[in-house]
Amino acid sequence: MKVKVIPVLEDNYMYLVIEEHTREAVAVDVAVPKRARPLPGALCTRAWRPNTGSHLDHLHLPNSHPFQLLEIVGRERVSLTTVLTTHHHWDHARGNMELVRLLPGLVVLGADERICALTRRLVHGEELRFGAIHVRCLLTPGHTSGHMSYFLWEDECLDPPAVFSGDALSVAGCGSRLETTAQQMYHSLVETLGTLPPETKVFCGHEHTLGNLEFAQKVEPCNNHVKAKLSWAKGLGSSPQTGELSQAAWSCQTRL
Repeated sequence: MKVKVIPVLEDNYMYLVIEEHTREAVAVDVAVPKRARPLPGALCTRAWRPNTGSHLDHLHLPNSHPFQLLEIVGRERVSLTTVLTTHHHWDHARGNMELVRLLPGLVVLGADERICALTRRLVHGEELRFGAIHVRCLLTPGHTSGHMSYFLWEDECLDPPAVFSGDALSVAGCGSRLETTAQQMYHSLVETLGTLPPETKVFCGHEHTLGNLEFAQKVEPCNNHVKAKLSWAKGLGSSPQTGELSQAAWSCQTRL
């Protein structure tokens, strides 16, 4: 399983998950199907390859290049068959409609009827299969009532599993609670996501690492773990938009 990490908008991330034997691909949270913003230093997309010894492979392009999701699909020579959408907000689902228009037969899945161009509504605990890749759908209400996270693992593979958590969970934080009770959000974070295997890699929907840690330090100024994590994050880049900070965010193990 290979994960292409694609930065878009101000601080969003969408993903392209590739089954490397069948060359089938699944997109997660298509905010925009075409234009994606380039990062400073022309770092536009990264691939998570834990079995190579380096968590992320880098692809460098000119800053002015309007890199596109579909160009990545073509470059990787894969067949994009499915979109997994974590929730209905425009910065995670706005690109679905155009992508469906450009790729007739594309399937858009999610747990909320408000998701743009939704093909079929998923339920908690449902499992999907893309070649050797298994997907377990985990309903994680809190940010929205129909928020779904996706837990992925691959048959006969030593790589750790991954969870695509959208706005339910980010590095050192979580999305704001907008539509559900605090108890429901607690259950999503602690009982659902918090019980995943400890080696699970977290692919979140936004790059909020520095802001989350700075807030945590204000709340708990004597917390040495927060201090160390904040120092770690600041040492990797001047803002959450730098490729170095993003790389560390995805290669770290997020714990609740």
